[in-house]
Amino acid sequence: MKKMILCLLSASLICLAAPVSTKAFSGEVTQGAGSYSTTLPAGAATPQNEIYKTANVTSPMPTNDWWSSLAWVPYSEAQYPHPLALKNQQNGLRIFNPSGKITVNPGYIAGWMDDVNDFTVGHSVSASFPDAKVDGFSDWFVKSLFQSGSNKMSATYGHGSPYVFFEFGGGNPKLSFNGVPEVWSGSASSPVLGITVNGSHYGLFAPSGSTWSGLGTSTLINQLNGKNYFTVAALPDKTKATLDKFQQYAYSFVTNSKAQYSFNEASSEVTTTFTVTTTAKQGTQAGTIFALYPHQWKNSSQPLLGYTYNSVRGLMKTAEGASFQTKMKFTGVLPSLPDLGSYDKNTLNSYINEAKTEVYSGDRDTYWTGKRLGKLAALAPIADQAGNTAAATQFRNEIKSRLQDWFKASDSSGNLKSSSLFVYNNNWGTLIGYPDSFGSAVELNDHHFHYGYFIKAAAEIARVDKNWASDSQWGQMVQLLIRDIANTDRSDSKFPYLRNFDPYAGHTWASGHAKFGDGNNNESSSEAMNAWAGLILWGEATGNTQTRDLGIYLYTTEMNAINEYWFDVHGTNTPAGMQSATASMIWGGKTVGNATWWTDNATEVHGINWLPITSASLYLTQYSEYAAKNYNDLLRKSGGNFSPWEDIVYMYRAISNPSDAKAKFSGRVAAMTPEAGNSKANAYHWIYNLDALGNIDRSITANSPIYAVFQKNGVKTYVAYNFTNQVKTVTFSDGHSITVQPNSFNTGNGSGGGNPQPDTEAPSIPANVRVTTKTASAVTLEWDAATDNVGVTGYIVYKDGTQAAEISGISASITGLNAASTYSFTVKARDAAGNLSAASHAVSVTTEAASGGNEGGGETEDYKVGARFVSDREALLQFTPKTASAYVDVHYTLTGGQQLNYRMTNNGGVWEQRVTGLDIGKAVSYWFTYEKAGLQYETPSFSYTHQQIASTTTDVPELPELPELPELPLPSVDPVFEKIS
Repeated sequence: MKKMILCLLSASLICLAAPVSTKAFSGEVTQGAGSYSTTLPAGAATPQNEIYKTANVTSPMPTNDWWSSLAWVPYSEAQYPHPLALKNQQNGLRIFNPSGKITVNPGYIAGWMDDVNDFTVGHSVSASFPDAKVDGFSDWFVKSLFQSGSNKMSATYGHGSPYVFFEFGGGNPKLSFNGVPEVWSGSASSPVLGITVNGSHYGLFAPSGSTWSGLGTSTLINQLNGKNYFTVAALPDKTKATLDKFQQYAYSFVTNSKAQYSFNEASSEVTTTFTVTTTAKQGTQAGTIFALYPHQWKNSSQPLLGYTYNSVRGLMKTAEGASFQTKMKFTGVLPSLPDLGSYDKNTLNSYINEAKTEVYSGDRDTYWTGKRLGKLAALAPIADQAGNTAAATQFRNEIKSRLQDWFKASDSSGNLKSSSLFVYNNNWGTLIGYPDSFGSAVELNDHHFHYGYFIKAAAEIARVDKNWASDSQWGQMVQLLIRDIANTDRSDSKFPYLRNFDPYAGHTWASGHAKFGDGNNNESSSEAMNAWAGLILWGEATGNTQTRDLGIYLYTTEMNAINEYWFDVHGTNTPAGMQSATASMIWGGKTVGNATWWTDNATEVHGINWLPITSASLYLTQYSEYAAKNYNDLLRKSGGNFSPWEDIVYMYRAISNPSDAKAKFSGRVAAMTPEAGNSKANAYHWIYNLDALGNIDRSITANSPIYAVFQKNGVKTYVAYNFTNQVKTVTFSDGHSITVQPNSFNTGNGSGGGNPQPDTEAPSIPANVRVTTKTASAVTLEWDAATDNVGVTGYIVYKDGTQAAEISGISASITGLNAASTYSFTVKARDAAGNLSAASHAVSVTTEAASGGNEGGGETEDYKVGARFVSDREALLQFTPKTASAYVDVHYTLTGGQQLNYRMTNNGGVWEQRVTGLDIGKAVSYWFTYEKAGLQYETPSFSYTHQQIASTTTDVPELPELPELPELPLPSVDPVFEKIS
């Protein structure tokens, strides 16, 4: 990321709290035995001093949010609250609805803004503004203010809202379009208009009595009739009934949004309540229309409306009212895996001793120091289990030494240290560790990734040394790091609320500034989970249930988001055509599956959302069929070369095939260099524990948060750790219970409930598997229901032996297939105990053939394309969709020249574009993007050589003169930047 070097104002650094003891240097603030600084060490870089905010913003400015660029630059970069995309710019707020324009590509799914669609809301008097500033914010809404003298315009918008709420001073709303919008409801004398522009539908809601000018042109102005409010809403269709429904809430302006969570320990359930406060500008209606992401509507009993929006996260469903709730099960975390693996203790000890002899020589910044701390925190309890006290002591002593070094801002002489310290920046309300890396100081990136390792390592020390973790010792510094990345006090004057976590999106954001055309991003979801596990374990070890429950809320919510948006474990969110089983990086405007920030190496693309694999990573094991799909995709891409993270790959492989993982690990361990935050001992311990215990049974919970229930072949193993000094009984949701001694794991598997005679009977084989429909790219299968002694819970469909879908019904559509290709499909049934039936008989099917790519075009199940001779200098490109398209764009080059891009003209269902300037014999290479059922698709490339052939021109009518169409710029892909350690 580009770093910005700005003047440093030491006056912007002030104390967080009054010191509790004498300062060693001016600017040192003591926290128990530790301290932080408000004075910068020499040469340290800081974020820019300028924050674009109004006087109405008095609390710490949030960073790492979907809208953060508004605070960092004079206007903003593109922002993606979904279902809308927005950009604050000099002439007002540009509005774009990507719902019907999602592009599916082999390496990514895109719903980004372009420079054409759809329109800009500006001010009738002020053609431009000097800037746009943050004028207010809440949990998932933001308010921007444009002001030039006495003329002003504010816009309030947020996650999941189809509405943008405007207020004006000194003028009226001025809407500027690139073409003439279709007005399908309303007139110049009606305050409400229904319009369509570039295939997107909108409602324009002005005050009663207001009027419009400019209808039939590309500029609309509303005369507000003495009022100051105006609303735009993205509509899911262009019917009058839908317009009327959205009008119901159009004047109910959102003034606050709040997500409040609670954790019920007895039921191990996290409840999140999303509430908006509204003010009626006209009438008395309260509440709003929410658009819920998949991780929300799948975990909510809220009644839903029939309206939906497509997004790069999947289908958004709508609800109405002032609030809605989600309920999600927390499946537990452990401080380490138990000592129940099928490993050889001597072999394990050899790997522990190998780690013991290592001398760390890596970088000393917050990230790489954190990775070292994470490695040691995983090793220490494994050494305990192996009886290697010397190694365990050495690992913990190094953790303490490194943490204490970082947790003290002064040296032994009382002077400000030059490195290995934390400095509080009052201007941005943040704690910055120096040396910094990956923009953690200048751009405030990745704090949750970096500090999460520190917190989790501190939790391991707190588990065995509670005095070290006390407030009088080092506990206050750990809490300070937690406060920086996940502060829960909205009234805190020092840190913003939940810096890195987005309560509505359900996951974290990594960039502090979000200054990208694709919005903000988050790459390593697994490192975020590592941080939240650290909060859980620290809170439990120190008796701080508030911190523990915060960690449980963050861990559980992000886990559900990961399963939906990074992994798509149910196969419901990723459109066909995305040729990756995993997302490597989530952006506001796209989902990337083919690169990380620094490489397109397949192992790192997959592994970045697995590491670090520790006992906090058991959520990865909840869907073993998906884990097999993810691994097989990596195997296909890499050819079995898993460099440079082969140890991480073998650990992940153990989820779906522990025997294969053991064989691969054993065959490579002698030559293996573990990933920087991992060790051979940890990899061996994990692989052989999963071999013995199986994976997590996500259907069973406990009344204590430090637990796990494993299942292998129907046999369950119940595990819990007791952080307290009293004997504890842990009861599970299936009626099983175990007794756990103080400060230890349980011994034995407990008693009662839990199906004491495990269900090991597999369901019957699904019968009569058959093909009901097929196209060039998809096959629909059906089969007869299987039976089971307890009950069938779902089916897994395999394509050529690899999992293709997991569903609960008795039919499945398999998409993304190649034309004229033969595939073999089988189906297995699964019961609640995880037993799988044998595979059904194989059904072989050959997809339909698709013509195209020859001279002039071709035809598929979706469309017919062609190129037709018109004259010696002109040809006509045609695209005829089999299903009506909202738009079709053509992209072509002439004999290898510059690519030209045009929105085609719809002539009675045939989309056409003239190509001029041709010579006989000149080649035209062309392809199309087209809308179908709300998604955007791309065709392969076709070719046409310009020549007069009677057979192609016999029926060509004389073409009417067509208007010259503007060239459409192509959206650009964000470059992949290299992270340099």
